[in-house]
Amino acid sequence: MSLAVTSPFQIPNVRLFIIFRVLFNARFYYPVFSILFLDFGLTLSQFAILNAVWAATIVLCEVPSGALADSFGRRNLLVFASSLMVVEIALWAFVPRGNLELLFWAFVVNRILSGMAEAAASGADEALAYDSLQQQGDSADWGRVLERQIQIQSAGFIIAMTLGGLLYDPVLLQRLMSLAGLSWQITADTTLRLPIYFTLGSALLTLLTTLRMREVTTAELAPGSGKETSRLAFRLVWQASRWIFRTPFVLMLLLCGLLGDSVIRMLLTMASQYYRLIEIPEALFGVFGSLLAMGGFVMPVLARRLTERRTPLFNLLFTATLILLGLSGMCFVWPWVGLLPALLLFSCMYMMGFFLSHYLNQATSSEQRATVLSFKGLFLNLGYGGIGLLYALLLAFLREQTIQSQPGLLEAALKNQVFINSLPWFVGYFTLLLLVLLLVMRMTLHQSGAGKT
Repeated sequence: MSLAVTSPFQIPNVRLFIIFRVLFNARFYYPVFSILFLDFGLTLSQFAILNAVWAATIVLCEVPSGALADSFGRRNLLVFASSLMVVEIALWAFVPRGNLELLFWAFVVNRILSGMAEAAASGADEALAYDSLQQQGDSADWGRVLERQIQIQSAGFIIAMTLGGLLYDPVLLQRLMSLAGLSWQITADTTLRLPIYFTLGSALLTLLTTLRMREVTTAELAPGSGKETSRLAFRLVWQASRWIFRTPFVLMLLLCGLLGDSVIRMLLTMASQYYRLIEIPEALFGVFGSLLAMGGFVMPVLARRLTERRTPLFNLLFTATLILLGLSGMCFVWPWVGLLPALLLFSCMYMMGFFLSHYLNQATSSEQRATVLSFKGLFLNLGYGGIGLLYALLLAFLREQTIQSQPGLLEAALKNQVFINSLPWFVGYFTLLLLVLLLVMRMTLHQSGAGKT
């Protein structure tokens, strides 16, 4: 630990890591993401295919990208990720709309580039910041860094959600033009690409941010090149996977993250349907999306204090309890009041993310940190994909049951009833798998030597 500093935020790479996370993740098209693709002329089935392409790309590239970060350099992978983001958004911003077949394949390339960028950034950014903190400051301050990063990222997300929705509304922008005394005519065609143009500007700033970063070289991270470095990358994947499966604490931590993250993300993707069922006006959906992001100001503070005072087992059980309370409350589908358990459940994403980052960085050596963090991304994406498949099968089963028990329901009412009937299954699914994990954790946590922090 050389060149110790009084604050972790005095370290350039730490500051740039926070800026990178904000710019890379707060995209202005998020509030209109699905309808934006449809307004370009794509069909729902094509939109589903594009999402599958994006997810598959992340899964395939996640771990190899982490190994490349550990061998070729974390800063280099981040520059590569931000460059991919620029190309990805520029393609979207300037692709012509006339030829629908060309448009679809352009979006396929867009989704592949986006998935590659996500995978390249995953793990490399945390590894670079943590190693910089370890070398120039105190790694015990990582909790403070995570807390500040999540808070600022939440603020950026609120701004992007709010501004992105406003930019896409031609009626509102026309009124603003009139109030400003301007004669410009604003149409849906005018606003179609505005959120994308703003995101392109953010992508260029992301690239400039990564170019300002500096690689951290330690005794464990010796620079390499050519075939030797390529062989090192593949060897790191194998070594990291063996280390994870031979380290009970890390494996259990990843499995707990997989379980909690997959359940929350699955219901988060269904949030708009749930909001309709509890009688929330559609005009307020974006407001509640911003309200959820405000949980990023509170939950990281709580999570950091818990890591300082409690064991990992207690913290994971505490988070699991909050998740169960949220899942159980949502089953009642209370008008308006049902918003409270939903916000509780969705806010647990911040705590789960904090704990995974804190404990994984603490347990992992520098030479394989980015690779291990990429395995975290792989676990979470596989969990989300797995529960998505199970949920699709469940919905088909419940649909047949509902048709038999309540014949004559209109399609809209049928979809709503099937969704309501599916909610208790989340409680049972989460409880059963949590009990299985607890039984295994009881036998293995003490063997890991990481029962306390």
